[in-house]
Amino acid sequence: MCTEFKYYTVKTFFSAAGYSPPQDPMVMSVPDRPLGCPPGLEYLAQVDQLLVHQKIELMEVLTGWETNNQYVVKNSLGQQVFFAAEESNFCTRMMCGPLRSFLLHIQDNMGQEVMTLSRPLKCSSCCFPCCLQELEVQSPPGSPIGYVIQSWHPFFPKFTIQNERKEPVLKIVGPFCDCKCCSDVNFEVMSLDESSVIGRISKQWSGFEAEAFTDADNFGLQFPVDLDVKIKAVILGACFLIDFMYFEHTQKQE
Repeated sequence: MCTEFKYYTVKTFFSAAGYSPPQDPMVMSVPDRPLGCPPGLEYLAQVDQLLVHQKIELMEVLTGWETNNQYVVKNSLGQQVFFAAEESNFCTRMMCGPLRSFLLHIQDNMGQEVMTLSRPLKCSSCCFPCCLQELEVQSPPGSPIGYVIQSWHPFFPKFTIQNERKEPVLKIVGPFCDCKCCSDVNFEVMSLDESSVIGRISKQWSGFEAEAFTDADNFGLQFPVDLDVKIKAVILGACFLIDFMYFEHTQKQE
């Protein structure tokens, strides 16, 4: 029962999440779509950095009850690129916590759902290498374009970025300790042989109050501007998975 989803139409779901497309000028203009680029991912073709801000949920702060996560994705100019909203049920959030399965719906500034991230329920222990974390990235929704697969390692967080054919493309390697007080936590995006760093997912320090009393996190993403837009989208998906795995917490747990 805990893993069942209640499916909505796109408009109904984002309306229920309290989101409507922004009307202010601080949004990224719609660029031309490159050949072979899935609809909506043209926004990623021109950027080499993204900022991910998790919205603070007042109900969660006051009660400690885990609510559906919501995020705003911006470019380096502070212009909104995407809005992301989690879909999971109350039972899943309260019983399974950060391990919960979910769908993450990602909408552009025109109100269209351009990506869906799907995470199944898996364990999160290095003692169970046959049941590690994974995330499927779909764009448009229903069409897989890549995967984030956790790699077993006794000490370091490691992930493999795969393309739509499940072929390894890149690696992500995190630090030995992800609990660095008053500083950023960096996950390096690396070549397959881990000999060179080509990008980074950085969990940014948000200040004592925000870190202690909320689970609203901020991330910075860096990657080559000429990287395949599909792989950029998968790296964005990896950022959300990393947030749930290592930085999602509740006041009750604290």
